[in-house]
Amino acid sequence: MPTPPVLPSPPPSIQANQHIYSDYFREDFVETLDRNVLQLLDRVWFRSRLVGFEDFPERNNPERPLIFASNHSGMAFPWDAIVALAHMWRILPGQIGLPRPLSAPLLSQSTLMNPFQVKDFWKKCGCVDATTLNFDTMMYYQDMNLMLYPEGVPGIGKGFNKKYKLQRLASSMVRHSIAHRTDVVPFYTVNGEYLNPYAYSWEWLNTLSKKIGIPFIPLGPIVLLVLLQPWSFYMAYPAQLTFVLGSRIRPYEMIDKDPADLTREDYTALSEKVRVLMQAELEAAVAKHGQQPYRWRELWQRMKQNWRYFPFFLPIAWPALFREFERLYVHKGHRDFDMQLDKPGAWLRMVWRNPFTITFFIPILGWIPIAIRGYKGHNIGKKP
Repeated sequence: MPTPPVLPSPPPSIQANQHIYSDYFREDFVETLDRNVLQLLDRVWFRSRLVGFEDFPERNNPERPLIFASNHSGMAFPWDAIVALAHMWRILPGQIGLPRPLSAPLLSQSTLMNPFQVKDFWKKCGCVDATTLNFDTMMYYQDMNLMLYPEGVPGIGKGFNKKYKLQRLASSMVRHSIAHRTDVVPFYTVNGEYLNPYAYSWEWLNTLSKKIGIPFIPLGPIVLLVLLQPWSFYMAYPAQLTFVLGSRIRPYEMIDKDPADLTREDYTALSEKVRVLMQAELEAAVAKHGQQPYRWRELWQRMKQNWRYFPFFLPIAWPALFREFERLYVHKGHRDFDMQLDKPGAWLRMVWRNPFTITFFIPILGWIPIAIRGYKGHNIGKKP
């Protein structure tokens, strides 16, 4: 049997930072969450589809992860990323090739920005703060590929008037692709713009909201509901999410000079070329899969098929669902458990066991205990 090649050692700064691979990530957390919570939400509410993923992309450079990149849905809590990764988790035996996300640090700097305040939700699911050092470090990660939303926060907070319009892409994506000669694998999130439709964005307001750890403030039909029913801060409309695999992009083949000679302006121009390529494919995906974002008849059929799990597939029941999951996994230390969502009275028992859930339904005043808990021990304003 031939001896496997010896991989070059990462620089010392990278080696010292490789603890990020396992600091928070818990595969049993993801598996148990998906089995008890996300599968039902996806099966009924989001009804996600993967298009073109039958032959899941494999690394062109076995020593370096692929860089999966997608557009972000506008003005909504990032359910698009949750659903996409959960669906991929289910279809990949042993999670071989699964993308692991680099996420905006704002999502992890306070408990408020974790779904229904499940502490460290994003990091336990495998997210790593998208900093320069962390991106450099993850390019040496052998167990999984990477996933990022190169538009960053401006992509998710761009407003419904800019739906499906890719914002400026982070040049770090093409820089790492070139440096490590690994492909960018785009996929396109279709109908995600309708998770919170007709919400708009003002930059000055978003600048203020970031100071309190909220990436953006969506101004639209849902704003009043968020004040009166705090649970709706995390909700999503029942958009049928479709994820369409795009054509591989090889930025290292798009340059005509030595990578060491590339300037910041070169990387910016190259990022724009990649954005234009992705924009064209995104528009084609929307034209084919985005004409009926809600598919109401299909939604009704899924509700009838899953009536035994009522009301848990509806957003109004999600606070109890997520709070009960955290109680069992974190506070009770259970791992292999079944939440038995089809048992009569399950929702009432969850609320009884998790009285904090009630605050999500108290108009205006409910935000006081939610904010106290959500900002306790926060790292807002601190360098990740």
